[in-house]
Amino acid sequence: MSFGPPAGSPFAGPSATQTSAAAGLPFAGMPSELAERATSILDGEPDHPEPDIPFSQSDYDREPFTLRRFLRPHRRGLAGAFGLVVVETLALQAGPLLTQIGLDRAIIPGDASMLVAVAVAYLVAVAVNTGASTARIAYTGRLGERLMYELRIRVFSHFQRQSLDFFTGQKVGVLLTRMTSDIDALAALFQDGLVNLAVQVLTLLVITVVLTLLNPTLALITLAVVVPAMTLLTAWFRSASELGYRRVRERIADVLADLSESLAGIRVITATNRRHHNVVHHANVVGEHRDANVYASTVGAIYGPSSETIGVAGQAALLFFGGRMVLAGTLTVGELFAFLLYLTAFFAPIQQLVQLYNSYQQGQAALTKLRGLLGTEPTVAEAADAIPLPPIEGRIVFDDVSFSYDGEVEVLSDFDLAIEPGETIAIVGPTGAGKSTAAKLLSRFYAPTSGTITIDGIDISTVTLHSLRSQLGVVPQEPFLFNGTVRDNVGFARAGVDDDDVRRACDEVGLTELIDRLPDGLDSPVHERGSSLSSGERQLLALARAFLARPRVLILDEATSNLDLASETLVERALDRVLEGRTAIIIAHRLATAMRADRIAVVDDGRLTEIGTHYADMYAMWDAAAR
Repeated sequence: MSFGPPAGSPFAGPSATQTSAAAGLPFAGMPSELAERATSILDGEPDHPEPDIPFSQSDYDREPFTLRRFLRPHRRGLAGAFGLVVVETLALQAGPLLTQIGLDRAIIPGDASMLVAVAVAYLVAVAVNTGASTARIAYTGRLGERLMYELRIRVFSHFQRQSLDFFTGQKVGVLLTRMTSDIDALAALFQDGLVNLAVQVLTLLVITVVLTLLNPTLALITLAVVVPAMTLLTAWFRSASELGYRRVRERIADVLADLSESLAGIRVITATNRRHHNVVHHANVVGEHRDANVYASTVGAIYGPSSETIGVAGQAALLFFGGRMVLAGTLTVGELFAFLLYLTAFFAPIQQLVQLYNSYQQGQAALTKLRGLLGTEPTVAEAADAIPLPPIEGRIVFDDVSFSYDGEVEVLSDFDLAIEPGETIAIVGPTGAGKSTAAKLLSRFYAPTSGTITIDGIDISTVTLHSLRSQLGVVPQEPFLFNGTVRDNVGFARAGVDDDDVRRACDEVGLTELIDRLPDGLDSPVHERGSSLSSGERQLLALARAFLARPRVLILDEATSNLDLASETLVERALDRVLEGRTAIIIAHRLATAMRADRIAVVDDGRLTEIGTHYADMYAMWDAAAR
């Protein structure tokens, strides 16, 4: 399904769908054999109310992102989880103590009634432990998902708040890592790590207290063998694993960044026969990630068996000294048996803590990355006292504006330009002269290094970004279309727009007849980035989107430079309708586009060099090229 010239026109040809199929492009719609099944599945989905998500360009949390601050609003929920942990741990650790009572007071004396009572108590403890564990897992799972939901929204909102230079200076794969693997690492820490950490630490404390109550001397001997060695081993493991997991987080970001770049540039890679080179390069990147994981795994492999060795040494010491106490009559067989069970249980939490510390290190590495991301301030910041821009007439003035992307080379220097309300002005000049930069400064994608830009006499740096951009429309050289329907893409700039407005916008740019011929009309799907559409079709959709947004000022950034003659004719005709009654800035290389302007401004080397009703040199150059 595609947009194209009407049937019978001199430019009619294969549809975009036919062309896409021949080129092997993906199908934009849903196969008919799956449509009915998909509809039945959607009908069974529960209704989800629209979430109420606050968003502000200037009013947001600027405090450093730490685990404590993030969890603070949920401290009551965490306290409830800890309460369940206490019940679960006490019920679990009642087993060895009940075993000691059963041996010393029931089996050895031959008291059957006491044995039954101990067995019943054991079953009650197991039931309580099972119930508390089930409730704790369900409760913490819901709490963890709520925390992850909030964090994902916060990170995504922070992306939306950033200026354009943030995205041009970052690799897409690295940003994806922040939203995927880094948050997943924190999810594992929240949902399993922290609560299990509390379970294991509390288990160690309970066991230590019980051992001390059973026999302080034997408890002191056992712990003296175990604790110092475990302390030294854990200190080494903490330092080594922290380094290892930081390397892992950095390398996975490199892997995703390289993958994202390769997928985005696959056409260039294929055309320049660089596929083998890219495979070799990616193998090196993945190899560095493998090496980082091997290092982290090696550290864990050393720590695990070493801690088990210390445990075996502790059991040997317990059997030697405890056996001597039993022979001397200062310790019962039941107490020695309970000691052995508790010592085994003592090392089980330590082994768990090893795994939890791995999760903790991964979570800490992710936390560090997210702290750096959330601490990044937008370079084009909205003033705290910014005011809404009132409805504008459209008089635009660039007053002595200078700008540099890197802080060294000026792209615009002492740029002065006044545009009257309702006027269409074309900005022309050689590539790199600063034409598009001027348009980006007007939209506040960047902020001038010096000078001011005003609309109707109001400095745009003093108004809210939402109120400014809601009155500006931008049609770039390569319009971006989202995965969705025609309706979704045309109505993208206006929330809640109805079908009548969408159809009216399509009619204004000459799309209605074509859309009416599509099988699903406005519901016809548009593939991601509009890959199933031609350049002209994508540009017409972008113009319909701009028309529907009803901006007072329209910026066309070389909107026809990539089009063929047939597509350019359709788009130029649509421009006549879209530009009517609006202040417009046209960044142009083509004479046909520039000729629509009331005035033409010539920019060269970042300066306004000429302005008038026509540009003789440009016309002469085009005329000579045409001959």
